[in-house]
Amino acid sequence: MTLTLLTPLGALVALAAALPLAAFLLVRRRGSEVRRSIRLPEPAGLARLLPLAALLVTALLLGSAAAQPRLEWTSARKVRSDAEAFVVLDTSRSMLARSGPGSAIRYQRASSAALRFRTAFPNVPVGLASFTDRVLPHLFPSVDDDVFVATLRRSIGIDRPPPQGTFNSTATRLAALQTVVDRRFFTPSSRARLVFVITDGESVPISGAKIGAAFRRPPGVDTIFLHVWKADERVYNGADPEPQYTPDPRSRSILDAAADTLGGYVYEENQLGAAIAKAHSLLGSGTTVTRGEKRNQLGLAPYLAGAVFLPFALLLWRRDR
Repeated sequence: MTLTLLTPLGALVALAAALPLAAFLLVRRRGSEVRRSIRLPEPAGLARLLPLAALLVTALLLGSAAAQPRLEWTSARKVRSDAEAFVVLDTSRSMLARSGPGSAIRYQRASSAALRFRTAFPNVPVGLASFTDRVLPHLFPSVDDDVFVATLRRSIGIDRPPPQGTFNSTATRLAALQTVVDRRFFTPSSRARLVFVITDGESVPISGAKIGAAFRRPPGVDTIFLHVWKADERVYNGADPEPQYTPDPRSRSILDAAADTLGGYVYEENQLGAAIAKAHSLLGSGTTVTRGEKRNQLGLAPYLAGAVFLPFALLLWRRDR
């Protein structure tokens, strides 16, 4: 375990205590002169030292917090060898829709849901893909959270890349999810497989039993749809909604039909916790193996800054005593 300082010069903030310390000593000196002139005894030693100690500790804690100390250590990385999951994000243009010009677009809410899903499965390899009229893998299943976050933030976005079928009014095709099975996105050793699809559901409906058979082919792939959609949302160009887009009221029924075909489940975005709980039950529990090391970090600055209130509260308590 090592301790590093991100901003070591920040420790100079502790020198700011020189002013209140000088003021405290000046007040103490004048108080002593007054007590001598009217022949009052000096306060007990502890009463004199407590405020001084509180000032020094406050300065020390503030300086330490400003230096941003961070503990770093490594631990064995435990990985589920029998389970994998894929988060598949809808990146079609309808994911730009939002309730108002200042509201979060669907894609931003979908990205937040993807991060929360990743956090909920620290030992399960999780991959990341995007889809419109085709599915594109951006990260194959990995337990590295940093890589997942970097891929989500830097490699995926609305219409990046755009759909191939530019002449269709509905660019999203849920049937494209069959690629996840046919192109072997999962490793052969994984027996518990899950696809977590985050979409607004404004898609060409799934038709035919072929895709359902592909998802049920042993060992099978479980599917959860998270429906990120609201009826009042529009795609805004500045402060004005674009007249070409209106929300598709069939979106939930399209996802329900897709879930029936694939043997999956549908949850609304305000049911993300329930969706993650369902994912836990589908992936189950299995044997973990040690695979490499995990780097851990803990920033101490928030704790040191919070601790400042303890000696500061002591100063306030002693003020009237």
